[in-house]
Amino acid sequence: MTGRSITELKVGDFAEFSKTVSETDIYLFAGIVGDFNPAHVNESYAKNTFFKTRIAHGMLAAGLVSSVIGMQLPGPGSIYISQELRFLAPVRIGDTVTAHVEVKDLNIEKNRVTLATWCVNQDGVRILEGDAVASPPKKVKT
Repeated sequence: MTGRSITELKVGDFAEFSKTVSETDIYLFAGIVGDFNPAHVNESYAKNTFFKTRIAHGMLAAGLVSSVIGMQLPGPGSIYISQELRFLAPVRIGDTVTAHVEVKDLNIEKNRVTLATWCVNQDGVRILEGDAVASPPKKVKT
């Protein structure tokens, strides 16, 4: 399985991935990355914060962008080079997050694609946004 090469992409191409974030997702993510901030894992603490409940790690939502880049656009074989992010709204347990990745610019000589990236929740509220750069897979000549 190989993703799309630079010559198979065009500005405006896009792909999306959606996931409903569960309490288990938050605990598993905390365990994987070692971030047990009580804003994420302690409801008693979180109810006294600005958000009034636990929120998911921002990077958990950003990871959904990575899923789109690695599995869909450009897809398998791509190398994720950089990501700029702005976190705009929280993700709560039970929110369905949709990651959107769209081709913004192509640099054929350097085999680089610039991607507009963002995530929205089930209400269409944008929770994060930024630009990414990836190197699409090169097609093997047979």
